[in-house]
Amino acid sequence: MTFQDIFKSSFLENVTSISLLDMMLALVLAFGLGMFIFFVYKRTFMGVMYSSGFGVTLVALTMITTLVILAVTSNVVLSLGMVGALSIVRFRTAIKEPLDIAFLFWSIAVGIVLAAGLIPLAVIGSVAIGVFLLIFVNRKSHVNPYIMVIHCNNQDSEQKAVEYLKQQVNRFVIKSKTVRKGAIEINAEIRLKSSDTDFVNTLADMDGITDAVLVSYNGDYMG
Repeated sequence: MTFQDIFKSSFLENVTSISLLDMMLALVLAFGLGMFIFFVYKRTFMGVMYSSGFGVTLVALTMITTLVILAVTSNVVLSLGMVGALSIVRFRTAIKEPLDIAFLFWSIAVGIVLAAGLIPLAVIGSVAIGVFLLIFVNRKSHVNPYIMVIHCNNQDSEQKAVEYLKQQVNRFVIKSKTVRKGAIEINAEIRLKSSDTDFVNTLADMDGITDAVLVSYNGDYMG
C-alpha cells in the first residue's frame, strides 16, 4: 500500500456520502420536534417530582437517533455493524411513569422518520400525537379514585364514619383495616360525586374520629 492509497481509502470517501445541507436540515428539524416533544411532556406531566433532565433527554434522543439513522442509510455495511454494536447496549434506568415510555418511543420514532427523509410524516404525526396527549392526559375528572385514610377511636365511630362516607361518595371500598387498642385505621378507595371535598371536614369533626386524610390516587387500578 502506497501513501496515495491511504488517501483513497473508503473511510475518506464516506465524508461526502451525506451533504452538509442534509445534515444541518435533519438536525435542525430533529431539534425543533424534540423541543415540541419536551413541551408536550412538560404540559402533560402528572408524576410526583418533575425532572427537567428527562425532558432534555427527549430532545437529545431525537437528535442522536437522527444521526444514527443518517449514518445507517448512507452505508449498507455500516448498517450491519451498527446493529451489532447497538445490540450490546443495555439500559438500567427504571421508568417510573408508564407515559414516559411513550415519550421515549416518540422521540426515537421521530428521529428515524426524519433521517429517512419523511419530513411531512414526522411533523404531522408529531402534531397529532401532541394534540392527543394534551387533550386526554390533561383531562380532569372527579370520578378519579381517591384514597381515604380514617383514624377512629372505637367501633361505633368507625360505623358512623363508614355510613356517612357511603352517603357522600359514589363508591366506597375498604382496602385495608388496622386495629390497635384504642385506635382503628381504615384505608378505603372512594369515587367522588363532585369536586367538592367539604365532607372530609365534617367527617374529621365527628365524635370519635381522630383525623381524616384524602389522597389522590394516580396509580394503576381496576374498575
